Amino acid sequence: MTSPSTAQTGLLFREVTVRGQVRKYAVLVPRGYVPGTPTPTIVFLNGSGECGTDGSKQAVVGLGSAALLAPERWPFIIVFPQKPSSADLWVDHDDLVMATLDATRREFAVDDTRLYLTGLSQGGRGTWEIAARHPRLFAAIAPVCGFGDPEPLGPALKDVPVWAFHGEKDNVVPATKTRAIIDAITKAGGQPTATYFKDADHNAWDPAYRGQKIPEWFLSFQRRD
Repeated sequence: MTSPSTAQTGLLFREVTVRGQVRKYAVLVPRGYVPGTPTPTIVFLNGSGECGTDGSKQAVVGLGSAALLAPERWPFIIVFPQKPSSADLWVDHDDLVMATLDATRREFAVDDTRLYLTGLSQGGRGTWEIAARHPRLFAAIAPVCGFGDPEPLGPALKDVPVWAFHGEKDNVVPATKTRAIIDAITKAGGQPTATYFKDADHNAWDPAYRGQKIPEWFLSFQRRD
């Protein structure tokens, strides 16, 4: 963990080695960060357009731009792993996600009881699937214009607080994809929430991250087990 005298804030660029390969990622540290004080933390999963190995463009679309424009709304450490290729699934890079989170834990004071997961499009799918793989890790999740197989996701996520978002005019990933997963979780005994933007297309992330009270909603949940 970084010492008080060397703590940095703002958008920082880092590297982590996964499967013997160096992967670049980014971390946004809030201005009010106090070294040694456990800080709520969000992991953000990018969409296909931000895939690559540059380690930066995944941090400026979606949550990253929203947090940079209104930092007072987002008092979180935000971790931005980057999926190398749009041909891959995020769940296939679960080790990358966990490695960037672990590296962030070593450098900063991450509050593991207030750890949240969100992502858009392919990252929305990744949010569903990685949360299902680690249902006791995240205190709450917020998939945006995501998709996935409802059958296994429903039972896996029934105890995870969910607020999903989708544009009704999305012609890339139909809103029915989110509805099907929400229905599966509800059928399994969960109580998920979803917001559908009547006039939004695939870009549901700007009205979600910039216009909805996701920060407050996240902070209302704390993992206690």
